[in-house]
Order: sequence, then C-alpha cells, then structure tokens
Amino acid sequence: MTVCEGQAAYERFENFKKIDLPFEYQNNLIIVEVTLNRLFPLKFIFDTGAENTILAKREVTDMLKVPYEREFKLLGSDMKTELTAYLVRDIHFKSHDLIIPSHAMLVLKDDYFRFEEVTGVEVHGILGADVFRNLVVQINYDRKVITLTKRPYFKKPRDYEEIPIEVSRSKPYLRTNLQILPDTTHHVKLLLDSGAMLPFILNTNTDSSLHLPPNVLNGKLGAGLGGYLEGFVGRVYSLKFGTNTFKEIVTNFQDISEAIDTSLLNGRNGIIGNQILNRFHIIFDYPVEKIYVKPNRKFKNKFKYDKSGLVIIAADVNLNSFLVHEVIPNTPAYEAGVRPGDKLTSINGIPPALLSLNNINKILSKKVGKKIRIKVKRNKDRFLFKFKLRKLI
Repeated sequence: MTVCEGQAAYERFENFKKIDLPFEYQNNLIIVEVTLNRLFPLKFIFDTGAENTILAKREVTDMLKVPYEREFKLLGSDMKTELTAYLVRDIHFKSHDLIIPSHAMLVLKDDYFRFEEVTGVEVHGILGADVFRNLVVQINYDRKVITLTKRPYFKKPRDYEEIPIEVSRSKPYLRTNLQILPDTTHHVKLLLDSGAMLPFILNTNTDSSLHLPPNVLNGKLGAGLGGYLEGFVGRVYSLKFGTNTFKEIVTNFQDISEAIDTSLLNGRNGIIGNQILNRFHIIFDYPVEKIYVKPNRKFKNKFKYDKSGLVIIAADVNLNSFLVHEVIPNTPAYEAGVRPGDKLTSINGIPPALLSLNNINKILSKKVGKKIRIKVKRNKDRFLFKFKLRKLI
C-alpha cells in the first residue's frame, strides 16, 4: 500500500543536493526530530522497513483539525494484529533542513505503539520510505547522522563493499546465506529494517527448511507496532552480509500467522535490524538497488543477550519508573522469586531516578556470575531478591 505516488514533494520545493539529519540512538532505534505544520516538535523512528510515514498519536492531528480521508488496514509487527489508520494530506513536514510543504501520511486510529515502554523514550511515529525512497540514504551510526543525497550528486565511495539488494514497495531486501546450525546452509531473503531494535528475526514457517536451534527461550521478545512480539529467542550459527560473516547472532524466531495475506511480506524470511546494521557505515542506494557497506568499530562486538530472564518496561508519564513485564521461567530472576508486575525500587543499590531502561538492560547483560540485587514493590509489600547472571542462550 502506497500513500503518495511519484516523487516526494520536496523535489518541487527544495533545491538541495544533500541534507544531513542528526539523530538520537536510543535502545537500538534511530530517532529523528520532526515538526508537523510548524507547531508540534515530535520524535519519529527512522524506518527503512516502513513504506509510509505513520503518526501514532492521533491527538496531534485532532488538534490541528486535519480531515481524515480513506481508511487503511495495516499489519502489526506481531504479524497477526490488524491496525486501522487514516490518510491525511497537506501536512507541512520538517525534519531539520528537510522540508516537505505538502506531505501525505497515515494516522493510527489508536495508539498501538508500545515503544515508550520498551525504549524508555517518548516516540510519536515512524518516518517511512515515502520521504526518502528516491534518494541515496547514508546512515552513520558513529556520528549519529543520516545523509540524504539526490542520486545525480552521489559518488560511490571507493572503500565500501557494493552489495545488490531488491527494492519492493520502497523496502530494501537482501538475499543471502544463513546457517542455523553449522551443517546446513539456507538461502534467505531478509528485510533491512532500521526500525527494528532486535538484531535478527527469522520467520521459521516461511520455508520448510527453516527450524529452531536446540537451545531457545520462549516468551515475549520485544515490541513493535501493534504490541509485543511473541516466540522464541536463541542464536543462529552464522549469517553472511556481503563478504562479511556474523557468528552466534541473537535471533528471534517468530511464526507468521496463516490467516494473513503473505503477499504483503514479499517473500521475505526474516528481518535484519539495527544491532547488525549498526556495525557498518551503510549507504542505501534506492534508485539503483544497491547498498554500500564498510565495517565500523562495532563490527567485531559479540551479540549480547540478557542473562537474568527479566523483561523490564518503562512506566508512568515521565517514563522514569520501571516494571517487570515478564519473567522467563527457569531463569535466575524467576528462580529468585521476581514476578511480573513487580515495581523496581533499586538494582544493585541504584534507584530508578538514576537509571534509564538502557542502563538496566546493560546491567542485566553483564558477565556470567555477576551478582544482582533487586529491590521491588509488590502491591504494598517490598522484597529484596538476589541472583547471579548466567548464560541463557
């Protein structure tokens, strides 16, 4: 589904060669500032996996008294929830020096996002490919800058590897080789998705040869548009990315509902997210269907995963208190007695006021044997739980 056909409105308005968009990088999401109708400064996720720009907070367009036109049905990130959105037109859109005077976008009927809970950062929407699909898009994760360049002014960098991709419905796909276990190679088609905070998602029921590895955990794996992703988490043996190979990648295994229209997925077997993409200086050359990549300083980092069994979310208006959303059975936190609904009052002596969700996740991913002391409030009672981190996958 495409909201705006043809070239974006900036082609008729802004005579630029290239534009830089600074971004924040929070919990493995690229977040840019956006202003609508010169009034509302908002935060949007820069999302190469989204065809259209989406506003999640309908109260913004309600206040602007923007008329809602055609209704659309969208598929949520959990691959089963159907979401309702409305088309709005003639929105003045600005992100730093990028100005689109008359932009069409989608507005969700209800706020289906759970990103505030999962990232601890207020997020208002998604900046989709309708803004940048005719451009060359360079993401520099080190400098935290996105550079948008018109194709005639782009020069291919000499020291980057060139990799062919497929662009369908404005989304970039990579065909490559995957080894779930060392003895078998699978040929897969993967969406390159800067809107995904996870390293790698594999939809095992898209091909009969794909399967779960022996050691996996079951539970809620993360969040996206439409709610929490449920399935399994484990590691795959290797994934090729051009001439580079990643090993022991933390992977979320998710089945796609048989009830959905699989043509919307364009034959993909999974998603490569930011925890892989951020290991490169990466350039998406949409007009000629290529990417250019150069490993950066993060390239050789190991893929870390939680060693506690806790899924913590941010709560309250200011996102400065933290709740236990889920405790995976047979993990250190579960065995110690921590349970869903517990409100965190300190972790290793540090109160919530001095923590961010990112800090907490880093503490819970430290080395095996690290001692954790968590104080929680459960209804009117307070508890102290002690456990040691251990490798779960």
